[in-house]
Amino acid sequence: MPVTDQANSRLKTSVLAAYVLPALVIALPTIPVYIHLPTLYGVQLGLGLATTGIILLIARLFDTVTDPLIGALCDRFGFLGSYRKPWIAVGAVIAGIGLYKVLTPTDVISESYLLIWLLVLYAGWTMVSVPYLAWGAELHSDYHQRTRITAWREGVALTGIVGAGALTAATAQMGWTELRSIGAIAWLAILVGVAVFPLLLGVVPERQKRDDLQPGQKPRAVGTLLRSLFKNRPFLRLLSGWFLNGLANGIPAALFLIYLEHGLGAGPEERPLFILVYFVAGIVAIPVWLRMSKSYGKSRVWCYAMACACAAFLMVPFLPEGSFALFAVVCIVTGAALGADLALPPAIQADVIDYHQMKFGQESAGLQFALWGMSTKLALALSVGLALPALEFFGFDLATTQDTKTTALIVIYAIVPIVIKVVAIAIIWRFPITQNRQAAIRRRLDARTPT
Repeated sequence: MPVTDQANSRLKTSVLAAYVLPALVIALPTIPVYIHLPTLYGVQLGLGLATTGIILLIARLFDTVTDPLIGALCDRFGFLGSYRKPWIAVGAVIAGIGLYKVLTPTDVISESYLLIWLLVLYAGWTMVSVPYLAWGAELHSDYHQRTRITAWREGVALTGIVGAGALTAATAQMGWTELRSIGAIAWLAILVGVAVFPLLLGVVPERQKRDDLQPGQKPRAVGTLLRSLFKNRPFLRLLSGWFLNGLANGIPAALFLIYLEHGLGAGPEERPLFILVYFVAGIVAIPVWLRMSKSYGKSRVWCYAMACACAAFLMVPFLPEGSFALFAVVCIVTGAALGADLALPPAIQADVIDYHQMKFGQESAGLQFALWGMSTKLALALSVGLALPALEFFGFDLATTQDTKTTALIVIYAIVPIVIKVVAIAIIWRFPITQNRQAAIRRRLDARTPT
């Protein structure tokens, strides 16, 4: 049974707080790893944009392979009845080591240095994030309580991202180098993690698995579970929309700092402020999306948010160099849309897990969120692996500011994501699991006798 048995009850605030606080730590390195890393290693440390893009692509493709492996393992193998906590505990240590090495590189670095420590970082990150997300889906069975859990978790995560952005902006004003700034973020994530992960492991309970095996019964093969997932149409539909939206978000993220400098003319003092505005808007908007989802449904409100992001990106080609105030508006709107991207789809995925349990009689929350994470990472890998080489292919040169080359930057940065998001909206618009249908699914599941 779920940790919370009564559909109308609220998850205890103390349990919710202990669960969501680690999201702060998981999110703190997001800006350095996904935004600063391409230019840090590609430009400042001299590896080159194309080489760095290929290394990031290889590392993130490896990262996608580990997701289903960890998802299947944390569904099937536990320790002392716990299926989420052991993986998170070990993964946090591995991720901390990898984070330190990636964000505090030595004076002389090589392609192998970046690749090896990225693999370590991503392996540990996966061991934390996959069981952590699956655990959140298991904390409550109610349609709106699940949105509350994901909204708080992603709000705290965005707070971590904003904290990293604020630290980067403050240190830039103090004259710190970019390398020194992101090294400070690595240390902050490690120190805060030492404080909050024991709280998570000690306070938040895990539920009993419905399909615990009887003596002599063999566990279902991973291949069998995967085949059932590929027959789950709501899962495939949500996963497709999530992947495309992630791709549409990843391309601007990979080019964000390059666009600010070479498309907008923003200096090192202004660039961190735009990042800060973007993520603060995401935090502020989450309660708005949460309230709207109670009236219009999670999937429909997510589509509204994606449409708002498309409208904001349409402004970018018309922004002249130096139009910082207008681009701040773009950051506010797209940042607000990010709040919906983070808070609503995982709550929808929790409902899809219930549907899968009802239809196929299998519990696979870890594997489903592993494929979810795999989709996210594949989208990010393709974003950076395609966007950076595409700039060089179209002749973009960091040493020049020719109009034709800047146009290529703007098209890849803003127009391509609009096209991709429109396709994602079309996929999600009439998503079948509404609040009423989810309630019916829960009634059927709760009426079953656990095996």
